[in-house]
Amino acid sequence: MPGKTATPAPATEAGAAAETRFTEHTPQGRLTAQRGLYAGPAPIVSKDLYAELEWGSAVRERASITLEPASKVSGNTYFGRFPASYWQRWTTVTEVSVEAVVTGTGLLSMGASDVEGEPRVVAAEQVKDAKQAKVALTGKLDKFYDGGALWLDLETEGGQTLRVEQVRWTVEAPEKIRPTAVTICTMNRADDCLKNLQALAADVSSLDTLDAIYVADQGTDLVESRDGFEQAAKDLGEKLHYIKQPNLGGAGGFTRGLFEVAGHTATEHANVLFMDDDVLLEPDLVIRMTAFSNRAANPIIVGGQMLNLFHPNQLHVGAEYARLNTLEPGQPVEHSLSTADLLGVDEETLKPNRQERRLDAGYNGWWSCLIPYEVVQATGYPLPFFFQWDDAEYSYRARAHGFPTVTLPGAGVWHADFHMKDWDEWHRYFNLRNSIITAALHSPFNLNLLSRVLIAQLVRYLLGMQYGLSATLIKAVEDFLKGPEVLRDGGVEAMQEIRRIRDNYPETKRHKATDVPGIASNDIGIINSAPRPSMQRLVLIKRVLDRVLGRSRFGLGAVPIDEANWWHIALFDTAVVTDASQEGVRVRSYDRVKMFALAKQGARVIQRLRKEGAAVQEQYKRAMPELTSRENWKRLYKL
Repeated sequence: MPGKTATPAPATEAGAAAETRFTEHTPQGRLTAQRGLYAGPAPIVSKDLYAELEWGSAVRERASITLEPASKVSGNTYFGRFPASYWQRWTTVTEVSVEAVVTGTGLLSMGASDVEGEPRVVAAEQVKDAKQAKVALTGKLDKFYDGGALWLDLETEGGQTLRVEQVRWTVEAPEKIRPTAVTICTMNRADDCLKNLQALAADVSSLDTLDAIYVADQGTDLVESRDGFEQAAKDLGEKLHYIKQPNLGGAGGFTRGLFEVAGHTATEHANVLFMDDDVLLEPDLVIRMTAFSNRAANPIIVGGQMLNLFHPNQLHVGAEYARLNTLEPGQPVEHSLSTADLLGVDEETLKPNRQERRLDAGYNGWWSCLIPYEVVQATGYPLPFFFQWDDAEYSYRARAHGFPTVTLPGAGVWHADFHMKDWDEWHRYFNLRNSIITAALHSPFNLNLLSRVLIAQLVRYLLGMQYGLSATLIKAVEDFLKGPEVLRDGGVEAMQEIRRIRDNYPETKRHKATDVPGIASNDIGIINSAPRPSMQRLVLIKRVLDRVLGRSRFGLGAVPIDEANWWHIALFDTAVVTDASQEGVRVRSYDRVKMFALAKQGARVIQRLRKEGAAVQEQYKRAMPELTSRENWKRLYKL
């Protein structure tokens, strides 16, 4: 591909949403940084994530709380805390106020913590016989650089009742407010997407910094076909822009929002907030992320955190980074909470699981991620990766241009737990191919190290009788070596081809446990794994030798997914392995011919990578400006 420099689009360019013009707004009073809420957006969400009843009795509703006599409620919770450390580090704000409308008698106090979680009181006010009285407590953002947060505590004594509502954390507004557009990428998840549109519509009066909502629908089961879509569109009014486009994966869906805003903005000070279609949305996330961006000292990517949807009290990770050269995304940064019960305590320290220490993120997932337009102007658009690693690559590229990523505590959405998605799927192709491209662009790209990593993965897959996954890895490396031309169509052909390849491997298909082809249900008994070997290299050599000689210990057995390790699966002729989704099983059967063929093919392609990788790396670097240009995405969108 010929290289050329990406240039920002003129503001007059037409597009699918030409009626929307993004301009900065004049603030009306103080800027709301977050709301004080006392219940979640759905019944499955614990109210303790918003406010914790320490003693007594209270009625916690979405926008208000009523304390009975002799009660105390603390806002020192995941959604109740104001992330003071992050505001002190990244914004120009020097103080914050928590404002509330109060009825009754009781004590309101602003609590604070430090990097160790030690609490203190910053400000307090006693109210007596108040009737819809406005109360404001103010705290300075000057003692939180390494960590700590602020929150609102409420307390009554005997004979007192207290109702608190309309709680707002506010900061001084900037001279101008950035316009923000939410972009939702969806593909055949019409019901999920509609629920999030309805959640935004129900809260739209509070989302005054939100100028537009783009839905990039890339599926055949369209969101607009649902009964509730018409009402949601009516409620959202001119804010909603529904776009049908070819399936270009997550990268193509999310980039459409950047594309539309860039084509219709009269200011470079605009934001685009990416949001997955299948999340359970906390609409206050929009307020928290946009306010933080509006007061940031310099343009930054603001990431929202992910909570596990199937375990709503769990935080996926506080902040993460990627080990690029070894193709390892999703690494928790030091001191980060990881798969942590936000209502529980740390097993070692016995302290509550609260992220006190401020963390620096390497990148943020696109389940919720805000990107300022200045980043797009300097960095270009995302690579047409289809999906997987598009978020990490973009953050690392932006960082190289001076734009860090901040993962903001308390700005959270619930997304399906990653550990309940099976690794052996067609999308593993994109994960591998795109990770190698990202490593080529943003790491030292040590080809000896990378080759060892890929060989180790291939050996584990072959010993685990995952022949389709082995073919997936080989195809990913082969396509990387084709150079940037493989990205020319945005990944459409690759997606179709990898699915065709994987169809040839029976173990890539999921079955009901009671209906496994050729195996009687009562013949499948669980055979548990031994612990992880202490001398893995020797065990690996032994397992490889046994496979080459055709020796096995077990003929048939069932293996739970958490025990489906290579050293255990390699002992079977046939292993019926639980799918990570827990919705079925996969049948892995030893096939000597496939194993040898894939081993030889894999060794050849990884040797090619070792020899040719540096030259291919230069091809990707030269093609980057064209691949990430507006013109390239316009071509992919067929506009």
